[in-house]
Amino acid sequence: MTKRLTHLLQTVFVLTLLTTTAVQAQYSYKIAKLKYNGGGDWYANKTSIPNLIKFCNTNLRMNIFPEEDIVEVGSPELFSYPFVHMTGHGNVVFTDAEAQNLRRYLMSGGFLHIDDNYGLDKFIRREMKKVFPELTFIELPYNHPVYHQKFNFTNGLPKVHEHDGKAPQGFGLIWEGRLVCFYSYECDLGNGWEDQSVYNDPEEARQQALRMGANLLQYSTTAY
Repeated sequence: MTKRLTHLLQTVFVLTLLTTTAVQAQYSYKIAKLKYNGGGDWYANKTSIPNLIKFCNTNLRMNIFPEEDIVEVGSPELFSYPFVHMTGHGNVVFTDAEAQNLRRYLMSGGFLHIDDNYGLDKFIRREMKKVFPELTFIELPYNHPVYHQKFNFTNGLPKVHEHDGKAPQGFGLIWEGRLVCFYSYECDLGNGWEDQSVYNDPEEARQQALRMGANLLQYSTTAY
């Protein structure tokens, strides 16, 4: 490779980096999907987060970067995001170091939304006990502020998909008076954020899911 070509490639790289940085600087913050070990499909619902971001930017005038990031449970990068979304159908395993990192993140002001995509429940309850051994998920009352942000949900979570015929439930972990983790169960909230063509859900069901997701984002970034 000639020196001239090398210099040209270096110049292109620097310009690309500067352009990317300038574009990202136009936005207030980014949100992320949590990558975990254990074999569960952490990557499920590929269109959900970008759609939620677009909805929030349009309807709540938020200024979120339009693409999601992926962040690992044990990464120091976790602390870069005010809101992290976790989903899947299967097994979840946190190492002790990962559990401690997630604990520090949540105690420091971070917010985790866990969305059971059917099959996650027994695993996530076990692993979150590693994060907060002293806490237990409690069902949040319908008058909790998370249900009454931009949009009002007087009966709690909307039901997007049927699985076991159970009513949707919203659980929380509360640390020193602050809701640090919201767990949507028997709801499939993230499925409702997906492109309409993925599940062919009625548009009203999708809108309800997006509105509840917007409430979670608004609560997590403004409540404290």
